[in-house]
Amino acid sequence: MTTAEHGIDLAALMREHQAGVWRFLRALGAEPNLADDITQETFLAVYRKPFEQRSRGQTIAYLRIVAKNLFLKSRRKAGREVPVAELEHVESEWVELAGEGNGEELVKALKECLQQLDEKPQQALDLQYREGKQRVQIAEQMGMTDDGIKTLLRRTKARLKKCMELRVGKT
Repeated sequence: MTTAEHGIDLAALMREHQAGVWRFLRALGAEPNLADDITQETFLAVYRKPFEQRSRGQTIAYLRIVAKNLFLKSRRKAGREVPVAELEHVESEWVELAGEGNGEELVKALKECLQQLDEKPQQALDLQYREGKQRVQIAEQMGMTDDGIKTLLRRTKARLKKCMELRVGKT
């Protein structure tokens, strides 16, 4: 059945899959605003050119393909290099980790792993990723050297990676 011929509820499709498409685009490297735009464009494309829904897994795979192609198109249009091999690697990792889900399990696992960190590593990650600060700024704010922050962040990321691998069952 197709979205046009059989009246699939596009709003319901969006409710079910929007977060997963957005997370997938972020994993590919889209900035939050671009991920918002491309997520909307993905569902508009599905509305304009309906597809046959066979299973949840196939629907998710199709939406990822549409989203990835729109992301690649936006990168090319902006004159930015498109590292196709890297994107394919990220996509295969995403499929392996998220499967037919929308990434919610990954978000939950990451939150649990972040809660296990001590205060100093959490603060460094917050400053880098939430506040967008550079290592030098983080070092100054935390009373550490640039090399100290570099080491702290590297060790923290390695610890998070190991924790995530244990939680999602990937080794």
